[in-house]
Amino acid sequence: MSDQSPPPGWTPRDPDTPAGPPSARQPQQPRPPQQPQQPAGEKQARRAAKKAERKRKRTGWRRLVPTWRMVLATVVLLGLLIVGAFVAGYLLVHIPPANAAATAQSNLYLYADGSQLARDGEVNRVNVPLSQIPRTVQEAVLAAEDRDFYSERAVDPKAMVRAAWNTATGKGTQSGSTITQQYVKNYYLGQEQTIKRKVKEFFIAIKLGREKSKDYILEGYLNTSYFGRNAYGIQAAAQAYYGKDVDKLTTAEGAYLATLLNSPSAFDVVAHPQSRDRALARWNYVLDGMVKKQWLPAAERAAIRFPEPGKVRPAAGLSGQRGYLVEAVKDYIVDHKILDEKTLAEGGYRITTTIDKSRENAFVEAVDEKMVSKLDPEKRKADRVVRAGGVSIDPATGKVVAMYGGIDYTKQYVNNATRHDYQVASTFKPFVFASAVENDSHTQDGRLITPNTVYNGDNKRRVVGTRTPYAPENEGQISYGNISVNTATDLSVNAVFAQMVVDVGTAKVKKTAIDLGIPENTPNFDAGPAMALGTMQASVLDMTQAYATLADHGRHTPYTLVEKIEKGDDEVHLPDRTPRQAVSREAADTTTSMLVSVVDNGTGTAALAAGHPAAGKTGTGELDRSAWFAAYTPDLVTVVSMMGQDPDTGALESLYGALGEARIGGGGYPARIWAQYTKSALENSDPLDFDLDLQPGAAPPPPPFVPGSPEPSEEENTPQSPAPPSRPNRPGRPTPPTGGQDQGGRSQGQDQGQTTEGQTPEGDTTGGQSDAGTSTGTSTGATGGTTTGSTAGALGGVTGGLRGRPPSNYLE
Repeated sequence: MSDQSPPPGWTPRDPDTPAGPPSARQPQQPRPPQQPQQPAGEKQARRAAKKAERKRKRTGWRRLVPTWRMVLATVVLLGLLIVGAFVAGYLLVHIPPANAAATAQSNLYLYADGSQLARDGEVNRVNVPLSQIPRTVQEAVLAAEDRDFYSERAVDPKAMVRAAWNTATGKGTQSGSTITQQYVKNYYLGQEQTIKRKVKEFFIAIKLGREKSKDYILEGYLNTSYFGRNAYGIQAAAQAYYGKDVDKLTTAEGAYLATLLNSPSAFDVVAHPQSRDRALARWNYVLDGMVKKQWLPAAERAAIRFPEPGKVRPAAGLSGQRGYLVEAVKDYIVDHKILDEKTLAEGGYRITTTIDKSRENAFVEAVDEKMVSKLDPEKRKADRVVRAGGVSIDPATGKVVAMYGGIDYTKQYVNNATRHDYQVASTFKPFVFASAVENDSHTQDGRLITPNTVYNGDNKRRVVGTRTPYAPENEGQISYGNISVNTATDLSVNAVFAQMVVDVGTAKVKKTAIDLGIPENTPNFDAGPAMALGTMQASVLDMTQAYATLADHGRHTPYTLVEKIEKGDDEVHLPDRTPRQAVSREAADTTTSMLVSVVDNGTGTAALAAGHPAAGKTGTGELDRSAWFAAYTPDLVTVVSMMGQDPDTGALESLYGALGEARIGGGGYPARIWAQYTKSALENSDPLDFDLDLQPGAAPPPPPFVPGSPEPSEEENTPQSPAPPSRPNRPGRPTPPTGGQDQGGRSQGQDQGQTTEGQTPEGDTTGGQSDAGTSTGTSTGATGGTTTGSTAGALGGVTGGLRGRPPSNYLE
C-alpha cells in the first residue's frame, strides 16, 4: 500500500534529523522559496537544442573538415562532370585527316649570319599493306612496343594520366601509350607533348578502336613510324638499313628495326657506334619478348645473331661538313629535350645555328692544308685509316663557332667531333692539377701541390697511397728523376700525374672534370689512378667544353649549337644556359699558367705559329690510335684530334706510319692544324695576353707575348733543346741542374749513374735499373721532402718530338 500524501501545511521532516518528540527537535529554519521544477522531457529537449546549435556553429579546425554530406555531394558532382566531359569529348572530337607528318617538310638550317647551311631532305616514305610485312617482323614490333595489342583496349588510361601528369608538372615526357595511341599521334596529330594533344589522342584512339580493326591500325602504325635515317615506315626502313624490301626481312632484321622505334638515331649502331651496347640490349629484349609470347621458339632464338645494318647513305645536299653539322645540331636539340626526335623529323623548322661561316671554312682549310693534302693512301697504306675531328668554342658565350667532323659526310658519316670511342690521353692531365688546386691538395708527405712542387718522374715508378698496384710507363720509357709539376706538364710525364691523382683523390678529380664539362656518363670514366693518363673516351666536343671552362677563369657556360628555332610565327623555347663557377679562378688560372708553358717550352710549341698567346696540352692515345691538341687563347678554345679507323670494318687502328711519320703525336699535325685555324679565325683581332690570378706559391706568369713567332717547319714537332734524360739500357745520365727549394723540400741534382731508391712514409720504392751501376738517394713521400738522386727538373729537351721512337702501347 502506498504512503499517504502529507496533509496540507505539514512540514516535511529533515531525514538527517532523528525522530523524536517535538520538544527534542531543532527549531526549523525558514527556507527560501523554491523555483517550480521543469519536467525531465523538457530539459532533454533543451540540451539537444544546445548541442545542435554548437554543431551548427562549428568553430576552429572543425570548420575546415567537410561533413559526410558535403563529401558525398562533391564525389557525385565530380562523377557527373567526368561522365559529361567524356561524353562531350567523344561527341566533339572527330577523327581528323592525316597530319603534316604524313607529308612532312624538310628543316632549314642556317649559319649564325642567317645564310643557308643545309636542308635535311624530304621525307622518305613508301606505304605497304600488312600482308606484305612478314609475320615475324610484325610480332617483333609488337614485342618491342605493345605485346598485348590484339587483346587490349585502344587506350591505356593509367599511362595517359601518368604522361599527362609528368607533362603538366614538368617532369619530362613519358609515353607508355598503346600502338593505337601511337598511330593516332603519328598520323592524325603530332609529336608535341601538351595536355590538349593528349586529350585529343585519347578520344580519337577510342573512336578509331571502335571503328577500325586491329590489323588496320597496325598497318597504319608500321607505315607511319619513324625509324631514323630519314625513313618513315617499315618499307623505307628496310631499304635504309638493309637495302631490301620489307618482305625480304629476316626475324633478326625485323627485331633490329623494331629496336629503332624506341630511339631511332641513338640505336643506329653505324652512325652512333658508342650506343652499340644499348642497342644490342634492346634488340635482345625484343627477341626475348617474342619467346615469352610464344611467337618465336627458344631454340630458334638462341641461334639468331645480330644483323649488322648497312652504311648510312646521306643525301647529296649534306655533303662536306654540312651533314656533320646538321646531325650535331639534331643531336643537341634532342639530347637537350628542346624537341623530341619525331617532332623534329616532322620538319618545318627554321634552325639558326651558332656556326660562324668564315671560321667553319677556316677550319676546313686548315685541315686540308696541314693534313688531308699530305695523305697518299695509294702509296702509304696507313694513310687509309687517318681521320680528324675538331671543335671551336667562344669561351665567353659557350657558342660552338666551328666544327670539323670528317673529310666528307657522304664518305665518312661518323662525326669525329662528337664520337666517344677514343681515349683523350694526356689532355686529361690539366684536370688533375686543377682539382689539386681546387681542393688544396697535398703530396703524400704533406706539401701543397703547386706548379713548383717536386715529384719523382721515373719511368714505371710505383704509385704510392693506393691499394691498386700501378706503375705507369712514361712516353719513350724515359726516367726524369725529380722534377717540378710545371716541367712534368711541359714534358707530359705520366709517372708524376699518376701519383698526383692519388694525392688529390680520384673521386675529387672526377668531380672536377665533371664540373668543368665532361659528361658523367662518358665511357671508361673510371675513378682510378689510370684516369690521370686520359683513359676515358670523351668526345672532342666534350673536351672543348671543359677547356673552355679553364679559359674563362673557371666559369662554366654550357655549350650550344643553336641560336634560335622557329616554326611559322612561333619560336621554340631553348634551355637556360646560365654560367656558373665550376672551379675557383685561382684553380683555373694556375692551370692555364702551366699550359702556357707547354706551348712556350714543352710539347705544344707548334701552336706558336698562331701568333697569339696560347695555353694548351698534347696527348697521344693508347697504341697511338689518337693524337690530340687541346688549346686556347683568351678568346677562343679549339681542340683538334687525329684518329685511326679502318674505313671498311670501322675498327680503331693505330696511326703508326701515317703521313710518313713513325708516330703521330699531338704536338705535330694536330697542333699545326690548330695554329693555322686559330691564326685565321682571329685575324681581325689583336693578340690578348692572359689575365691570370695564380695560386699562392705558383710560378710567376710568363712574360708578355711577342707576336710574330715563326712557324716550325713541317719536320719539327719540338724546339731544339738540351739532350734528353736517360732511356733504359743507356749508360749514364747527363748531369742535371740543381733543383730548387719547394715547400720545405730540397732537391739536389746528383748523378752517380746508379739505381735510385725513394723512401716514403708508405715504405720504400725502387726506381728503374740502369746498366751503369748502383746509386742511392732518399725521397720522402711521393717526391721526397729531401731528395738526392737523378733529376731532370729543368730539362726542356724532351718535348713533343716523336720521330724515331719505338711504338708503344701506353698513353702520353
